[in-house]
Amino acid sequence: NDCIDSALSQTYTYTEVIVVDDASSDNSRDIIASYGSRIVPVLRERNEGGRATYNAACRLSERDVILFLDSDDMLAPTAVEKAVELFSDPDVVKVHWPLWKTDVRGRKTGRLDPGSPLPDGDFREHVIDDGPFGYSFPSTSGNAYSRRFLEKALPVPSGAYGDAYLAVWALVLGKVRAVAQPQGYYRTHGHNNWGGARFDQRLEKDLRHAEICCKEVSDYYRRKGKTVDIEEWKKTSWHHRMYLSVQEIKDCIPDGDVFVLADEGNWATGGSVAGRSALPFPEHNGEYWGRPPDDATAIGELERQRKAGASFLVVAWQAFWWLEYYRDLQTYLLSHFRRVLENERLVVFDIRT
Repeated sequence: NDCIDSALSQTYTYTEVIVVDDASSDNSRDIIASYGSRIVPVLRERNEGGRATYNAACRLSERDVILFLDSDDMLAPTAVEKAVELFSDPDVVKVHWPLWKTDVRGRKTGRLDPGSPLPDGDFREHVIDDGPFGYSFPSTSGNAYSRRFLEKALPVPSGAYGDAYLAVWALVLGKVRAVAQPQGYYRTHGHNNWGGARFDQRLEKDLRHAEICCKEVSDYYRRKGKTVDIEEWKKTSWHHRMYLSVQEIKDCIPDGDVFVLADEGNWATGGSVAGRSALPFPEHNGEYWGRPPDDATAIGELERQRKAGASFLVVAWQAFWWLEYYRDLQTYLLSHFRRVLENERLVVFDIRT
């Protein structure tokens, strides 16, 4: 109910709400029926997945701006209104905004999806040189698209993530604009398609998605007579960097060992990477506990985890700045432990005594 209610409560007057039931086995159809003519129901007899909904978007909707709202999520009342305002520029193909992360009960966790600033502007020339990967994008419910863009970019191919695939093509085909303030709520729980999957499973799917995007976008530019370097693109690809990072962890850390991971909570490992136990740094009740307030706290936490059995410390590229900011921690690491790997993705210390 919360999801549908949030769509119906938009301050933008001309909102059309289409509710897709993907052959659910619960009481979703009764809930949908209770809204009567306020919504347009689409009832599928077999589960076709989110990609099918993306691919049918232009057929399902009659409007010029289309937003996909995940059934776990909610919109702020002003989301559509703020998006439509930015689409007044005919060159804008996508508008996005941050989402408040909530727990399964809808309570804010204090974190945003994504945790870094969203791209705002025209990136078409940048993508040719640097690729479409070095940008942050929100999950499904943080995006609105123009119909004319979707008619060019769809269908989403098998193996690609719908929202991430469209985000890449938006950078290629037009301007993207960002609403600064969060305009929705992203509910996180174990049943999310992405968050509910094991880390190694996600890694495999992520890499497949990135390879599809590389091939399709590079083919597009070549047809236009533009020269691109896919290998350079991959250097800014989160998915390729993650894949290489995991291979390097497998090479550095023995199977079955425990390591401490400083990644600012970005990897979402679920506690395991390629058969190695991964502890967040800092850690509290198995969860990432935020940036250490000072060097002494960071060193104390490392010692606590080391004495509890951790054998290695892995500093991922997202937390490289820690080694500059926490100078006493850096000095402590370099003077007490052997550095076994250092590159543009990882710094790994052997913290065994």
